[in-house]
Amino acid sequence: MTKRLPKAQQLSSEHWFGKASAGVFAGYLLTIAICGIFSRFGPLEVGFFSAQAQITMWLVAPVWGLILSFCFLFQSSARAWAWLGGASVVLWSILLLFRFVIG
Repeated sequence: MTKRLPKAQQLSSEHWFGKASAGVFAGYLLTIAICGIFSRFGPLEVGFFSAQAQITMWLVAPVWGLILSFCFLFQSSARAWAWLGGASVVLWSILLLFRFVIG
């Protein structure tokens, strides 16, 4: 016998456009912040053709794909925008803080 979840906890396809747009736009900003933090705090190598720069560049697509895939697990598009946008603001703040404070 399976238990049925309350309506508030069930996933639905009602808000797919809002969730997808949150994954595309806010997810992209979040992805760039994640890759920027990886590049900033990873092993220090200089140059565009360094291994770190290449890994950071190629890391964008899989991270963005994961965020876009998991954005449909939010209960509503407002929650998707709030969580992805909030995480993006926090990570960009950390990235910019360290850039201007540390140099």
